[in-house]
Amino acid sequence: MANFNLHICRDGLTATDFRDNKIKELSVGNRDAFHTADLGNILQKHLCWKRNLPHVTPFYAMKCNNSLPILSMLADLGTSFDCASPAEIQSILSLDVHPSRIIYANPCKQESHIRYACNNGVQMMTFDCEEELVKIVDNHKNAKLVLRISVDDSKAALRLSSKFGTPLWQWPRLLERAKELCLEVIGISFHVGSGCSDPKAFSQAISDAHKAFTMGVELGFNMTLLDIGGGFPGSENTAVKFEDFAAEINLALDTYFPAQGKVKIIAEPGRYYVASSYTLALNIIGKKAVMKNHNDGNKGIMYYVNDGIHGSFNMDDPVNSNIQPYLHKKSRSDHHPYPSAIWGPTCDSFDLLVKHLFLPEMEVGDWLLVDNMGAYTCVMGSNFNGFRRADTYFVMSQDAWEKMQDICGQRTMSKLHICSHEC
Repeated sequence: MANFNLHICRDGLTATDFRDNKIKELSVGNRDAFHTADLGNILQKHLCWKRNLPHVTPFYAMKCNNSLPILSMLADLGTSFDCASPAEIQSILSLDVHPSRIIYANPCKQESHIRYACNNGVQMMTFDCEEELVKIVDNHKNAKLVLRISVDDSKAALRLSSKFGTPLWQWPRLLERAKELCLEVIGISFHVGSGCSDPKAFSQAISDAHKAFTMGVELGFNMTLLDIGGGFPGSENTAVKFEDFAAEINLALDTYFPAQGKVKIIAEPGRYYVASSYTLALNIIGKKAVMKNHNDGNKGIMYYVNDGIHGSFNMDDPVNSNIQPYLHKKSRSDHHPYPSAIWGPTCDSFDLLVKHLFLPEMEVGDWLLVDNMGAYTCVMGSNFNGFRRADTYFVMSQDAWEKMQDICGQRTMSKLHICSHEC
């Protein structure tokens, strides 16, 4: 088990105080980029979920951030998990999570991976085509199957239906084929797309899922599970709030899957839990004035920072591609703003973080901050060009730590080695 320092901030200090102290410490040293991960923020997201969607069990989509402290914390809170590979399954089982708290939510699986799930007691898994059923019947006859249907994801920043999900006209045949193969279908799943902007996308998808449910029941399947997928907002600056999505979902569930029924409702939130918990601190390692010619008095400035698209920034993620860095230290109001660009540290000419924004002139050694960096960032990074990925410091306020202990008791973060107890 790797050691992770969990920093408990005492005396009313916060994750922001920890970050500021770390910047001060690093400013007399190597000035490496780093993340501050506020686990108290994740705890608040979990409690918000329980308040607003009390009948929906979250299966955390660990693909978006698989950091051990986060997985350990969510496991202690009773969260279940959406896994897509044997490595992800193994990570969760190593936390003493029962296999029944895992859904293998990858509709296209390698045969050896299906066998791995079978050998490790993971039964729930998704499918969306006849070919997948054939693989499953050959490798996991005790699987509990969930049909992934295609729904309208036109309101999403990242649409998923082009890769996964089966259209309405194929539902009857797929369910019939599962019956012929003596496989057990227990439910329906869908995904409205990542970064969904319209809560009504969920109500329409739940209505569609009810139709598929009815088909399954008519074929004699014991349909007991509805998986409403992901797509929930995780950043603080979204136009539509999580509570708006929850209200729409609850109305649709009351209509099509009332609470007194025997259907278990689950979801696969990822971004929701972790996006806003991370703040990245970047250091300016270089700058260059840019003018069209020597007579041009309109100066622009290019800045180079010590993290980029091969590290923490996933520029292919349309949900989080609008990067809004800001100065750690507030500039004087009389500082003139210049048209600026921000580049990452590598030799890759595509390593451009922000093409155009106005910033007051900054100097080498100054710090920039970027919020909402918890989802599909670090997990996507590499060591391209020999640049190491940014460190992450996991932080909790004293109040959040005590609340975790009240909820979880002695097992709180038991899989971590807590090395530090103060900011």
